[in-house]
Amino acid sequence: MAREHIILACSECKQRNYTFMHNKATGKLSLKKYCRFCRKHTVHKQTK
Repeated sequence: MAREHIILACSECKQRNYTFMHNKATGKLSLKKYCRFCRKHTVHKQTK
C-alpha cells in the first residue's frame, strides 16, 4: 500500500492544523481534534 501525506483542516474556520500519513486505498479521513484558532474541539476533514 502506498501512503501519502494529508492535511486536516478545521470545518469551522478552515485553518489547516494537522498533517498525517494516510493509506491511499481508504476513504476520506475526518477526526474530532482541537483547533487552536477556534480554541475548541471541532471536526477536522481531509484536504488536498
